[in-house]
Amino acid sequence: MAEETETPPTAPQMRVLGQFVRDMSFENIVAQKGASPDVQPDVQVQVNLDAKKRAQENQYEASIKLNITSKDKEGDTVLFVLEIDYVGLFFIDKVPEDQMHPFLLIECPRMIFPFLRRVVSDVTRDGGFPPLNLENIDFISLYRNEIARRQSDAAQAETPVN
Repeated sequence: MAEETETPPTAPQMRVLGQFVRDMSFENIVAQKGASPDVQPDVQVQVNLDAKKRAQENQYEASIKLNITSKDKEGDTVLFVLEIDYVGLFFIDKVPEDQMHPFLLIECPRMIFPFLRRVVSDVTRDGGFPPLNLENIDFISLYRNEIARRQSDAAQAETPVN
């Protein structure tokens, strides 16, 4: 009697093929107005994620878009605005189709975020401000919140208006 052996599932594979700044804008409002940069900054960071399949087999791109606004805590004067679209190119194989969406919007951004953080730090420092060291982003919570928001929007769209 021959024993049937199941082949163990192969582990997902991922490699970063490249990463780059697709678009970036840094506006030093303080310098434009000739104001003093000696203020207490209040930094607001908005994060948007995007991902898509590329034409090549098993290749994807994931992007982190940040919109960072720094204001004076006292006067609410804008100090600087930084908008950046940072992209990672990935080879991904053996990830089940139903897990690809969260993989692209959680694992891929997690891999490139340290490099994006360095770019943000350098740009703000070179722009005449103390380097902005971004806190880690919880991409899992960000993903869950976006899914919940989409489900809520879909439920509201289906609700008849009386």
